[in-house]
Amino acid sequence: MHNFLPIAYFENQFVPFGEAKLSIATHALHYGTAAFGGLRGIPDPQTPNQILLFRLDRHCERLSTSARFLNYDLPASKIQSIIIDFVKKNQPTSSFYIRPFVYTSDLGIAPRLHKIEHDFFVYGLELGDYLSPEGVSCRISSWYRQEDRSLPLRGKISGAYITSSLAKTEAVESGFDEAILMNAQGKVSEASGMNIFVVRRGQLITPGFEQDILEGITRDSILTLARDLGIPTVERPIDKTELLVADEVFLSGTAAKITPVRQIESYAMSSDRPITTLLKEKLSAITENRDPAYQDWVSVIPL
Repeated sequence: MHNFLPIAYFENQFVPFGEAKLSIATHALHYGTAAFGGLRGIPDPQTPNQILLFRLDRHCERLSTSARFLNYDLPASKIQSIIIDFVKKNQPTSSFYIRPFVYTSDLGIAPRLHKIEHDFFVYGLELGDYLSPEGVSCRISSWYRQEDRSLPLRGKISGAYITSSLAKTEAVESGFDEAILMNAQGKVSEASGMNIFVVRRGQLITPGFEQDILEGITRDSILTLARDLGIPTVERPIDKTELLVADEVFLSGTAAKITPVRQIESYAMSSDRPITTLLKEKLSAITENRDPAYQDWVSVIPL
């Protein structure tokens, strides 16, 4: 059961969430010609009547970039302005998630991106922990991550998430919490909707962009934090066997934040996770605006 925020932005105006409805003939519904973003917000735990949004500018920039793949010019500044107004109108009182969405709104039946109407909406819902903070079990999916030569993986294109959906269901129905997808070269790519990190001998390792991963904003934040904390970091290909002998493994994403991996297939991972714990605590402090060194990552929205 989802608790949706009461107001949505739809067809260039703010309306009650229940009134934001699309035609069954909407082009994007049939062809996956849409792109989405996702960002978290929380009421400021230190100051009443304020909302904190994590890396709002980066989220808006990425959605604007995703829209370009759909032949849609949607400036990041416009997205940001609408999201700020959206938050002020909803006045959320608990942790929440915002879903901005760009799509081909035409009612035609030809799969295309030229000479077609586009639109943009925003809605939100209350959201606590997306995955268990105690850790998740993962299986190696039989489905492979798509390649950038067949899909624009630099954008969060909705049609691409059929693979994530297949992998997630396969994992859950076989007794696991989450899936890890390999790429076409047989290297570790990402989870169903999260990036992945490995710790070995004190070094933080994650697949690079050439491994067909999403350019995760939480991923970027973690790499920056690790370097600032003096943790050696490297972006390179990762083999499946390296996952199984890692000292620590964790997933990262806007919804997942930093989630430890406690099991991969039949291999139990160590419950001693010093680097994961350090990064998780640091990221939590930043999102709550308790770390002055990273205040530019947090947008403060007065209500």
